[in-house]
Amino acid sequence: MDIQQFVDGVTDGSLSDVEVEAGLREIYDNGLSDAETVELTHAMLHSGTTLKWPKTWANLVVDKHSTGGVGDKVSIPLAPALAACGVKVPMISGRGLGFTGGTLDKLESIPGYTVALEADEILAQVDEIGCCIVGQTGNIAPADKRMYAIRDVTGLIASIPLVTGSILSKKAAAGLSALVMDVKVGGAAFMKTEAEARALAESMATTGGGLGMATSVTLTRMDAPIGFAIGNSLEILESVETLRGNGPADLEELVTVQGGILLAAAEVARDPDEGEAIVFNSLHDGSALAKFVEMCAAQGVDPAIFESENSLLTALGLLDQNLQTSQVLAQKSGYVSNIDALTLGVVAGELGAGRQEIDDVLDMQVGMVLDVQVGSQVEEGEPWITVYHRGNLDGEQSSRIENSLTISTSPVDQMIRIIDIL
Repeated sequence: MDIQQFVDGVTDGSLSDVEVEAGLREIYDNGLSDAETVELTHAMLHSGTTLKWPKTWANLVVDKHSTGGVGDKVSIPLAPALAACGVKVPMISGRGLGFTGGTLDKLESIPGYTVALEADEILAQVDEIGCCIVGQTGNIAPADKRMYAIRDVTGLIASIPLVTGSILSKKAAAGLSALVMDVKVGGAAFMKTEAEARALAESMATTGGGLGMATSVTLTRMDAPIGFAIGNSLEILESVETLRGNGPADLEELVTVQGGILLAAAEVARDPDEGEAIVFNSLHDGSALAKFVEMCAAQGVDPAIFESENSLLTALGLLDQNLQTSQVLAQKSGYVSNIDALTLGVVAGELGAGRQEIDDVLDMQVGMVLDVQVGSQVEEGEPWITVYHRGNLDGEQSSRIENSLTISTSPVDQMIRIIDIL
C-alpha cells in the first residue's frame, strides 16, 4: 500500500467507502511498522489545516489526551490549570459513546458553552487566555474523520496503528510541542490488559516523537470510576470543586502528575516533580479556577454562574424538580475492594448520560455520585451511591448498581491510579 496515496484518496473522495474499508482492513489485519505508522499519521495530519503558533512559543504549546473511561474528567481542570501556569493549551477533544463520557459533552452541560471554534478563533483565544477546549473542526485532519466513521461501522476500531494515527493526527495538527497520552487499562478501558496498554503506549510515544512532539504516556488503572461523579453536569461540578482545591485525591493526582510532565516538557519547570507542585498550587490558589471561568466566558458562558455553589447547581439543572434521586445501600459491612466502573458507566448511559447511538440527545443532569472509593469502610444498610434519574429507577438497573460494589472483610489499600510513566 502507498500510504500517502491512500490518505489522499480518503481525503479527496477518489476512493469509495468500499475501497477505504479495504485499505483500513489491510492495516487492521497486517499492522504497520513504526516508520509506516509515523508516515500514516503524518499524511493524516497534513490532510487539512494545521495550526501555526508564534515562534516565541517554541516549547509552550502542550496538550493531553486520554483513551477514555468512567468519571474521567481530568482534561477539564487540567487545561485551565496549565494555562494558569504559563503554557498554551489548544485542546481538541471528543464526545463520548456508550459507557465512556466525552469532554465536549460534559462542557456542553454548562449553559452557553460552545465547542465549535474555527482555527482563527482557536488561535486568538489561546493567545489571549492560554487555553481552549473545543471540538475537531472540519478542516483539521479530515482524513481521520472519514476513516474513523468507516472504522466505526465496520468493526475496525481495535488496531494500534489506526488508533495511534487517529489520535495523534489531530494532536499534531494542533501544532503541539509536547503531549501526554493517558492510556487507560482495566475493566472499563479500551485496553483490558497491561500488555495491550503498553503496546499502544509505545506506539504513541514512538509516533509522537517521529512527528516532532515530545510524547509521554501515563498508564493508569480504569477499573473503578475516577473521583466520585459520573454524568455530564455532575462531572462539571466535581471538576469545579477540583479547581477550587477540593477535588477527590485520585482526580487531583492525575491532574497534577500529567500537568507536571507537560510543564517540564515546556521548560516551565526543572522537572516533572517541580511541575507537579506548580500545578498543585494553581488548583489551591484560585488561579486555575479563574482561568477556567475566563475560558468558559470566552466560549459563550455567563461567568456569573460560577459566583456561588447554588448558582452553578441551578445553571447545571441539578436542582430541577423533575430530577429524581435514589440511594443504593451496602448489603454488608466491610471494606470496598472494587467498584465496577463498566457497569456503572453502562447504566448511566442507559439513564441518558451517554449515547446508545451516535445522534442521541443526552440528558445532561442524570448520573451518579459515589460516597465511597476503593479502600473505604462501609456499614451494612449505609448508602454508598446516589443515582440521579428521571421517573422511577428500573429495578434491574438498581440491582446491577448494587452488585457493582464488592466488599471485603479485610482492610483494602486505596487504589493507586498511575501504573507507570513512559
